[in-house]
Amino acid sequence: MVTTPTPVAIEELPGTPPVLIRRSYDLEELGYLEAEFEARGQAQSYRAVGELPRNGKIAAEPAEWAPFITRLLVRRPAAAADFSGTVVVEWLNVSGGMDASPDWDYMHRHIIRRGDAWVGVSAQKAGIDGGGLAEGIHLKLYKPQRYGHLSHPGDAFSFDIFTQAGRVLRQGGAPLLDDLVPERLLAVGESQSAAFLATYANAIDPLVQVFDGFLLHGRPGTRADLNGTFGPRVVDERYNAMTDRPEQVRSDVRVPVLLLSSETDVTVLLNGAIQQPDGGNVRVWELPGASHADTYLLVASRADGGQLAPGELARMLEPTPEPAFVTVEKPINSAPHQHYVAQAALEHLNRWARHGEPPPAAPRLELDDDGKTCRRDELGNALGGIRNPWVDAPIRVLSGEGQKGRGFALLFGTTAPLEPSAIARLYPGGRHGYLAVFAAALDQTIAAGYILEADRGEILAVAAETFELARPGMA
Repeated sequence: MVTTPTPVAIEELPGTPPVLIRRSYDLEELGYLEAEFEARGQAQSYRAVGELPRNGKIAAEPAEWAPFITRLLVRRPAAAADFSGTVVVEWLNVSGGMDASPDWDYMHRHIIRRGDAWVGVSAQKAGIDGGGLAEGIHLKLYKPQRYGHLSHPGDAFSFDIFTQAGRVLRQGGAPLLDDLVPERLLAVGESQSAAFLATYANAIDPLVQVFDGFLLHGRPGTRADLNGTFGPRVVDERYNAMTDRPEQVRSDVRVPVLLLSSETDVTVLLNGAIQQPDGGNVRVWELPGASHADTYLLVASRADGGQLAPGELARMLEPTPEPAFVTVEKPINSAPHQHYVAQAALEHLNRWARHGEPPPAAPRLELDDDGKTCRRDELGNALGGIRNPWVDAPIRVLSGEGQKGRGFALLFGTTAPLEPSAIARLYPGGRHGYLAVFAAALDQTIAAGYILEADRGEILAVAAETFELARPGMA
């Protein structure tokens, strides 16, 4: 039994939590409250006992203790009657040298629609003190007066910091959740955070048993070690270092684990080398036409509180060669389906954890013989994986591969227009013909369980607007 020497002390930080990456939707108008808390206590690190097998069945034991002071960001329904009972706990991503919440950005619409609470945990040192894969605006740099007292002993202790945040949430009530009583905790994380959560599910969860399910989103093809290291140290055109230590999620994992991967994750970040099988508590979803990050995450999610007109949302989703803070060689991936499929993944994980209903199994992406490139149809869209209307009823060629540029550019995928002759051949009925084919493909994806029926109307409206933007004036 793993225990902590003293209870974690929680104290609310005063005032409205500052927002490093601005959003233009109002949480209060959506019935949500936001607060920020300091968490102070003692955390332990872990060491492996014996081998580190490829099947993920790692035996771990406690190692050292160290003091920590970190922060928790809480977004929750204002009214207890609106609370679903689910708390989504995100391991904040620090690859950019700052605390980011990509899974909130991808899934917040469904979190709010369901009435879930969301908690972002500053589990890793780089978000507080800097020093990620790239230098960014870490908390102490951003607001030194507010965060200067935070203290992180290093990423070897990140696993237990996340555990302790979960334990406090499991208790429910004040101060973190006020009058909300949680029924289940779902741990989510994207990219590097997914790598740490995979190690957590394999090595730490058997000891502590705090969370009811895990969503590993965009997991790269390498593990985060128990000592806190995560390779590679350098971002270049391909994470070739990813191939050296692929590690599966263990087949006997205690609680449900759903892995959602884009083309980029499977081929560029090489998680296809893991060769993760489905199992009793494991499901793998691979999404063609998707990239590790896209225009929904980098642009539209900042404004999308559910209030945008379809035309506004479609314009924000348009391909651009200048997303966020970086310029890339080609327009980046512009399909919104990772947003919608991620919402379905969260819904399925919640049902799985609550009722024991597993998500549907999904076909895998088809890869070339080297296992590092997607096989593609005559238009250039990937074969296999979760079929969806953005690749089966295309007006653009969408890929998670082929992007170049500095820094994290390789993660953003590409969008290329289809020739007008190809669009005319595919949709002889013009706009109406396209929308009919798109709707039929969408309904198949919904029926298969990979997109939620609740999103159908918006998706069709945005598709109509997107056709106008891609082929203006084409009847």
